[in-house]
Amino acid sequence: MLHDIDLSVEPGELVAILGPSGAGKSSLLRIVAGLVQPTRGLVQVDDEVVSGPRADVVFAFQDPCLLPWLTVERNVAFGLKFARQPRLSRLTRQSRETNALREVGLEHVRTWSPSQLSGGMAQRVALARCLAREPRSILLDEPFGALDEVTRGEMQQLLVKVVRHTGSTAILVTHDIDEALLVADRILLLGNDGTMVNQWNVDVPEPRATQIQALGELRIQILRALHSSMFRAA
Repeated sequence: MLHDIDLSVEPGELVAILGPSGAGKSSLLRIVAGLVQPTRGLVQVDDEVVSGPRADVVFAFQDPCLLPWLTVERNVAFGLKFARQPRLSRLTRQSRETNALREVGLEHVRTWSPSQLSGGMAQRVALARCLAREPRSILLDEPFGALDEVTRGEMQQLLVKVVRHTGSTAILVTHDIDEALLVADRILLLGNDGTMVNQWNVDVPEPRATQIQALGELRIQILRALHSSMFRAA
C-alpha cells in the first residue's frame, strides 16, 4: 500500500521509480494513469484531477501486447479510435502513424505482421503506438525487462531520444538500477512500506555510459538506501 507519495514531474522530464517487489511501483503507475483510484489524495495533470483513463496519458507494459491479426501500422493506429480519443480524419491518423513509426525507426516494416518482428522491434512498435496518440505523459512499466542486453540498450537510448524530442512527461518503473542511471533525469526509491525513501537528480553528462565514476558513486548511494529501507521494514 502506498503512503505519502508527493511527486511532480515536469514536461520533458524522465523519472525512474525503483524499489523492491511489492513496494507499489506498478500500483503507482496505475493510479497516475487513472486505472485505479487512490483511497486518499489525488493525481493532477495541469491542475485537472485525474478521475479515469485519459487520452493524453499512455501506458506501455513489459509485453508489447501487439494484435497478431493486424499489421504493424494498424497496431500503431489501434489506440487512435478509442472512445476517449479526439475524432481524427483519415489523413490525420495516417500522418500520426507515419510520424510515430519514423520516430522509432520502423517505417520500412509498416506492412509486416507482429510474427515477423524481433522482440526489440515489437517493443518499438508498442512505443510507436503510444506516440501516435501524441501523449502528454508516457507511463512505462518495466518495458525492456525481457529484452537481451544489446537490444535493451538500444531501447533505452530510443526512450531518451523520444522524451527529449516530444517533450512528453515520462515515468519509468524498473527494477534495474543501471537502467535508471542511464536514462533518468531523476530517480525515486520506494521502500517496502510503500513510502518514498529518497530521490536523486542524475546530473551526469551524456553519453552517460562513459561516466563510470559518477554513475558508480550514485549507484552505491542508491544501493545503500535500498538496503537500509529493506532492513528497517524487516
